[in-house]
Amino acid sequence: MTAAAEPTTRATDPTATRTVRAACPQDCPDTCAMVVTVDDAGRAVEVRGDPEHPYTAGGLCVKVNNYLDRVYDPGRVLFPLRRTGPKGSGRFERITWDDALDEIATRFRGIVDEHGGEAIMPVSYLGTQGILNGLNVGDPFFAKLGATISERTYCDSGSCTAYAMTIGDTAGVDPESLVHSKFILIWACNVMSTNLHLWPYIAEARKRGAKVVVVDPVRTRTAAAADQHIPLRPGTDAALALAMAHVIISEGLTDQAYVDAHTVGFPEFAERVAQYTPEWAAAETGVPADTIRTLAREYAGGQPSVIRIGVAVERHAGGGQTVRALACLPALVGAWRKPGGGILQLPLWAFPVNWGAFMRPDMLTPGTRIVNQFLLGEALTGGLALDPPIKGLMVYNSNPVVVCPDQDKLIEGLQREDLFTVVSEQFMTDTADYADIVLPATTQLEQDDIMFSWGHLYVTYNHRAIEPLGEAVPNTEMFRRLAARMGFDDPVFRRSDDDMIAEAFDWSHPHMQGITVESLKDKGWQRLTVPPPDEYAPHAEGNFPTASGRTELAASAAAGGNFVVPLFRQGSNEFQPGQPVDPLPHYIPPREAAHTDPERAARYPLNLLTPKSHAYINSSFASHAFHRRVQKEPNVIMHPDDAAARGISDQDPVRVFNDRGEFTVLAKLDDAVMPGVVVSSLGGWRKHSKATATLAAVNSTQFADLGNAPTFSDTLVEVEIA
Repeated sequence: MTAAAEPTTRATDPTATRTVRAACPQDCPDTCAMVVTVDDAGRAVEVRGDPEHPYTAGGLCVKVNNYLDRVYDPGRVLFPLRRTGPKGSGRFERITWDDALDEIATRFRGIVDEHGGEAIMPVSYLGTQGILNGLNVGDPFFAKLGATISERTYCDSGSCTAYAMTIGDTAGVDPESLVHSKFILIWACNVMSTNLHLWPYIAEARKRGAKVVVVDPVRTRTAAAADQHIPLRPGTDAALALAMAHVIISEGLTDQAYVDAHTVGFPEFAERVAQYTPEWAAAETGVPADTIRTLAREYAGGQPSVIRIGVAVERHAGGGQTVRALACLPALVGAWRKPGGGILQLPLWAFPVNWGAFMRPDMLTPGTRIVNQFLLGEALTGGLALDPPIKGLMVYNSNPVVVCPDQDKLIEGLQREDLFTVVSEQFMTDTADYADIVLPATTQLEQDDIMFSWGHLYVTYNHRAIEPLGEAVPNTEMFRRLAARMGFDDPVFRRSDDDMIAEAFDWSHPHMQGITVESLKDKGWQRLTVPPPDEYAPHAEGNFPTASGRTELAASAAAGGNFVVPLFRQGSNEFQPGQPVDPLPHYIPPREAAHTDPERAARYPLNLLTPKSHAYINSSFASHAFHRRVQKEPNVIMHPDDAAARGISDQDPVRVFNDRGEFTVLAKLDDAVMPGVVVSSLGGWRKHSKATATLAAVNSTQFADLGNAPTFSDTLVEVEIA
């Protein structure tokens, strides 16, 4: 059983209200500024976008527009719970916080005493994105415990490795400056569903004469709204990007003055891309050679041109080299010279977040092992031959049953009676059903936090608008309580939320001039102290944050081998993947394709893509009836020709399967997907599935070429009538 939240309606006096500035906590580039209205009884009665925010401009997306329904949902977990039935049954009883803390501390101490700290593993990601309560909130606790380090490379890890190798940790293009772009190339990013507030800037650029082109295997909402959609075979993006470079160089379309002054390795790069002709790329990608030539010419000639890449671009065997190739293109054509030119990946690089204060890598025991969360199923079932084995698991800010690959093996591991599992959650997720102890977590309206953004250049302050419901606590308080019960008395575990907010940034950094904790509390948000969008061109004169200060077409950082940015692994820089990396961008074909694995392709001929959903953020919001109605019944989108060949009609229940697992959904016939490609959106919960499985059951645990990125888009399946 779970304790219910209070009813969702009550009479209020509209004159007795106050407004509170807040920030959307979701793992989304928009980081919307919000305004919460609270009545005289302390109940939130409205959440809306802040109309004064220059970027998000008062709008909230379908995921968050009814956020109060999440806060006051009757299904909220509001009190600590202890399992009373078999693992996975969802049967729990209410207990006190003292009982929960005592049991966790006793079990964790027992595991450490018998097996060592590495027998415990944290599992977390970005269920909330705040600096206080987000990615790194538990890192000091698990470092002190000596637990296995959890490598968290769900998204942008490979992209970050490749991007940093090429142009360094730069914010790149200011999204607001896209109004000045003349050619906008959106690559593997469904802006309208996953980056909604960028679209008005793109629309304004179009009004001013810009052309918008989308490269994506699927005709998404964004692709349908663009001037041109270029579909390509999944996993062949680097072939197209390298062929564009071939055309730009061979036809003399480079900005040679910029190349000479601000790049390294151009002669070697030019020699490398000479082999990647449009005709070769056409055979690899399915994009006609003439279309490739036209794309390259328009991109080079439409200055300033900009490339917006999405997180999906890294999710195949050669994802890292794809990002490397794309990051080279702006320097070739001098796109960086003017505002609105360059590449837009993660503006978060501009924020001087004091990550070390939250990760505390100095507390890690040297030699502590690292396990990537994609391998959690293998880790829990003996496939990694871990010594000691994982005996304790703590999950927070994540729902691994839905988001980790190899779902069947993961569930097998979670069902182990000798595995002690703690889950901190707002709702009884698929993962929480397998917990021994469930702890109640607050929503964003019930906690203080401070936010960077990975999609714009504004710092945002989130004020707690209401008191926590029931006995829910923020992640910060949860770890303070756990540390105290474990007897950890280091100062880091006694920090208040205000202390942590004071440590959130390097407030002396030039980008923070004029920004203080007090000014943020008062104003709610402030733009980083960088030039305004009409002037922001950080690399007009080079000044890239690379070893050479230039765009490294031949990457000097490749000499150190493959690596994961330490932020994704609790600050640890030990046991990096280390595989040799070619300093020059090159093409790595998908692993699961007819020409690379014909035997597998003969059995499973369809390439499955699993993009982000329109109504969910990863698996968040999939528990709410409204969001499930918007998202509609889980389906797999098939080209009509593929469906006809299998005797499948629209809305037929179908089985999607390979040798790793299967899931059952409805077929949706649509020529928005290419023949040979099927699409099923991420986020739906297993407990809502017709066959108690989701698409994670068929995904591979193999990494991409850089940054231990996932290969979710490098997956072959077959589809048949269920």
